[in-house]
Amino acid sequence: MPNEQEFLNALRQCLGDDGMTTPASGDLADLAPCLRDWRGRYVGQPLAIARPRDTGQVAAVVRLCANHGVSLVPQGGNTSLVGGSIPDASGQQLLLKLERLNEVVAVDTANLSMTVQAGCTLAQVQAAAAQAGLLFPLSLASEGSCTIGGNLATNAGGTQVLRYGTARELCLGLEVVTAQGEVWDGLSALRKDNSGYDLRDLFIGSEGTLGVITAATLRLFPQPVGQVTALATCPSLEACVDLLQGARATLDAGLTGFEVMHAWPIALVRQYLPEQARAMAPLVSDAASGQDAPPWTVLIDTAHPASDTVAREALEALLGQAVATGVVLDATVAQNNTQSRAMWALREAIPVAERQEGLMVKHDIAVPTSAIPAFVRTTQAQLAQAFPGSRVVCFGHLGDGNLHYNVQGPPGMPSTTFVAEHEAAVNRLIYDTALQLGGTLSAEHGIGQLKRDELARRKSGVAMGMMRSIKRALDPLNLMNPGRLINSDQDL
Repeated sequence: MPNEQEFLNALRQCLGDDGMTTPASGDLADLAPCLRDWRGRYVGQPLAIARPRDTGQVAAVVRLCANHGVSLVPQGGNTSLVGGSIPDASGQQLLLKLERLNEVVAVDTANLSMTVQAGCTLAQVQAAAAQAGLLFPLSLASEGSCTIGGNLATNAGGTQVLRYGTARELCLGLEVVTAQGEVWDGLSALRKDNSGYDLRDLFIGSEGTLGVITAATLRLFPQPVGQVTALATCPSLEACVDLLQGARATLDAGLTGFEVMHAWPIALVRQYLPEQARAMAPLVSDAASGQDAPPWTVLIDTAHPASDTVAREALEALLGQAVATGVVLDATVAQNNTQSRAMWALREAIPVAERQEGLMVKHDIAVPTSAIPAFVRTTQAQLAQAFPGSRVVCFGHLGDGNLHYNVQGPPGMPSTTFVAEHEAAVNRLIYDTALQLGGTLSAEHGIGQLKRDELARRKSGVAMGMMRSIKRALDPLNLMNPGRLINSDQDL
């Protein structure tokens, strides 16, 4: 850059000493967690770390970057699984931390909406809604640390997409700082507004490549009075899909979650998190051990606006019929909130357990729900032939067709070796099958750095051309999170 010190001096004048950190200050070691991604694949070295206090300071920082030709990387809770919020190793990018923009601005109970700053954690947003007697239904395992700005920038999904939709469906309006340092106030709380292009949807899912989300108006829902959870074991994925069809017909809009877990990831939870496993439902603790473990376990969540008795009766009727027809082998319905939380803890513990198991080739695919059994059957056969002894950690949101399909090397092979030598070939096999079945290579984690080149190969030329045109129009200097989502600047 032309004059690095001039930029840093201007940045310090804008933010104050407490609003920025530089390598020269000697305290970057304390910030090491924000320079490494959650999976440990990417490590960055920033020119500086900026912590603006409000939207005005964000806009001022972006203007400084535009004037000095400094690229910036926005970061919320740093929970990206695709390297979307880590600066590169050049030491020339500004890391823009939004953690200080953490105010719940307003809750409008009559309009079922709330306005929050982008640095609020998802758990903080959920708690503010609950305090008002309402529900913000976005739910992720990382909700204690991920931020609403990051959730929107990646169009996060989570466990209740089946009923409430992704982050995109839960957002009514946005406030965004553009690449030129202007502030677009689109914090509308309207459900209907046909007054031109939907700019909100342009920024949701853009991964910080078009602008910086600084605040959002979110959609709220009445808090359900009755909520019931159950675990059921099934003999096959086809049976899981049959159970899902029955749940949709029986529970209708009351069906809020439908997760599927193969026996292997459950075994990993038992191996690495035994204390957690012992606190879980007896069905899981017993059935998931030994050679006779049922191959698939389903977690079902249902809610009723007025009564947990009605919700429970409907769920028990569904499971009773499914057992009678052989779709379900066994089932347990939670009798209280403690048991319900233990069942969900099983599902949420899988990413932690597989992380302790070692590196895997990770996938976040989606195909039509009806094609899930064919996807798993085809890929497992191909993996067994191409990589004998490899194992698959398969779990995810069956209700919306999204599987986390992670491939582990054979026993005895170091996980780092398997990933280094075979990741590209495994990806090709998995993505070929997913796309042939009408699916996608990324359902909810986004593209980031990890899948950027894969996206360019897999997306149609027309689609990539339109995406590049949008990027050029809104960020002509390519300063907003460059190298993420869209290929390198020679493609722009």
